[in-house]
Amino acid sequence: MDSVNKTKSRLRDGKLALGMGLRQARTVDIATIAGTCGFDWLFIDTEHNSMSVDTACQIAMAAIATGVTPLVRVPGHEHHHCARALDNGALGVVVPHVDTPAQAKAVADACRYPPVGKRSIAGNMPALGFAALPVGEATARMNEENLVVVMLETPQAIDNAEAIAAVPGIDVLLIGTNDLCAEMGIHGDFGNPRVPAAYEKVIAACKKHGKFPGMGGVYDPALMKKYVAMGMRFILSGNDLAFLMAAAKERATMLRALEA
Repeated sequence: MDSVNKTKSRLRDGKLALGMGLRQARTVDIATIAGTCGFDWLFIDTEHNSMSVDTACQIAMAAIATGVTPLVRVPGHEHHHCARALDNGALGVVVPHVDTPAQAKAVADACRYPPVGKRSIAGNMPALGFAALPVGEATARMNEENLVVVMLETPQAIDNAEAIAAVPGIDVLLIGTNDLCAEMGIHGDFGNPRVPAAYEKVIAACKKHGKFPGMGGVYDPALMKKYVAMGMRFILSGNDLAFLMAAAKERATMLRALEA
């Protein structure tokens, strides 16, 4: 059976996996829009926006049908955040503020079925079309399909990158560069030498342990090009609000110029 998680397949093939963040969208058509625009995955953010779990999962279900991978950034480490997203359409979760391997293990346990983890079995699975498969087959399949992403957002997390990467069941180490810079006292200075140093450490840890390095918070084209060339593969490319504002500003500027 072909993989339903195209993002995980792209990462395994060494390709870039491009994500769109959702800050404003609340309707399912954003999944089709993202795919048409060339994105591989959705970053459905329930940490920083007011979206309900139900809305996030409706969008996730729509995304599965388009081939765009729906990932939900959960608001915390509690296992039920991951379970509710994964049981109702998400093909993976992004867990913020993971600083230690113990925290990473707890995340993996919440997201993987036994014998890999401790995730509870809810019944027929949306990612598999709700097909009535033997439970052992279905859980093994979803352990393979789900993408488990942990966010490294502090110097402590960067120092622990190798130990976090070594945790079974974790797929991606995603650097939250905005928060990392804030924690380092260099707010918004994404070109500071301390940033590529952190990236190098995470990329090396991922390479050693067969995981995938990711970046978010960096949207300057020159810096994105630099960090992709270093080895970043899982790329949070921007969010719907930023894309909308950039296009709207460009159009308004063009039309205002006609007044001259």
